Amino acid sequence: MDKLTLRIKKVHPDAVIPSYAKPGDAGMDLTAVSAKFENPKKVKVDFGIQIEIPQGYVGLLFPRSSVHKTFCRLSNSVGVIDSGYRGNVMAIFDLTEACDGVGGGNAEKIYAAGMRCAQLIIMPYPQVEVVEVAELSSSERGGGGFGSSGSK
Repeated sequence: MDKLTLRIKKVHPDAVIPSYAKPGDAGMDLTAVSAKFENPKKVKVDFGIQIEIPQGYVGLLFPRSSVHKTFCRLSNSVGVIDSGYRGNVMAIFDLTEACDGVGGGNAEKIYAAGMRCAQLIIMPYPQVEVVEVAELSSSERGGGGFGSSGSK
């Protein structure tokens, strides 16, 4: 399989180039260069890099599985980085408990500079043509919504 080239620019001297921790990993670990409180319940993490995602691909930013050890939850669940974006790669984490800043009583449960706290997955996506229609085709599920496939 041919490898895709992802161009990365360090914009902070402590930035770490994203990398896969193990062969076969889907996500590349992102390491924080700073973590600043937006308010007592939000932390903005800057990874100190800018990336050039090839046209036809998207960068998806997920929390690492180790997020369960923290009070942090990625505020938008999954970050979407479009191929045209060239700014700093950052994430905002909501805190499940209020903290009084780095050095506060709960600081060990918050992401800080030097920590791997997110992962980046690069995926292709199709370009679609949107067509307005009067009716949609039928399907077995139909309009069944949440829980429509049963409780098992």
